[in-house]
Amino acid sequence: MTSPLLWYLNRGTGIVLVVVFTLTVVLGVLATGRSVTPWWPRFVTQGLHRGLAAVSVLLLAAHAVLAVVDEFVDIRWWQAVVPFGATYQPFWLALGTVALDLTAVVVATSLARTRLPHRLWFLVHLTTYGAWAAGVVHGFGIGTDSRVGWSLVITVACVGAVALAALARVVAVLVGRSRSGRTGGSGGRGGRAAAHARQLVPDGGAR
Repeated sequence: MTSPLLWYLNRGTGIVLVVVFTLTVVLGVLATGRSVTPWWPRFVTQGLHRGLAAVSVLLLAAHAVLAVVDEFVDIRWWQAVVPFGATYQPFWLALGTVALDLTAVVVATSLARTRLPHRLWFLVHLTTYGAWAAGVVHGFGIGTDSRVGWSLVITVACVGAVALAALARVVAVLVGRSRSGRTGGSGGRGGRAAAHARQLVPDGGAR
């Protein structure tokens, strides 16, 4: 089956998916921070992250189904899950398949999170960044309008948003470690030991 409607739906879901997936990744990066504010608690960020992640999964599934159903190009159902052997744009299609497979693994491990070691779940969850990157490159390479002005703006904006979120997170971690180091050097163990000594000696250690 083929029709212009299927193509528009396929391309449309792909573009919306990149935007929603990007927002999911950005919120995921921000949700790892420890700082909170009265007007934007961390649980709000985490809730939005989970909600957008669910929407991303649905959009990804719809995009893959539409790509297979639309017979304008030769994409078989198994090529949507196996990243090799495709006849149509094999490299770019393989990147989309990798994004789908990684997302499926992340979803499966998230559903079984309570039964898995936290470290294992966390390491698997990190592959979300790889799925996002593969998806963005897949859309840029295989999209027939990916080099049109508005499409380029969307792609650049998505990449920039993730890069800025990651940079902000790295800076926050480095600043936190720097503050911890200064605290530990001047008023850390030594300060706590002195305070403990003053408590043991009522006159503050004047003896």
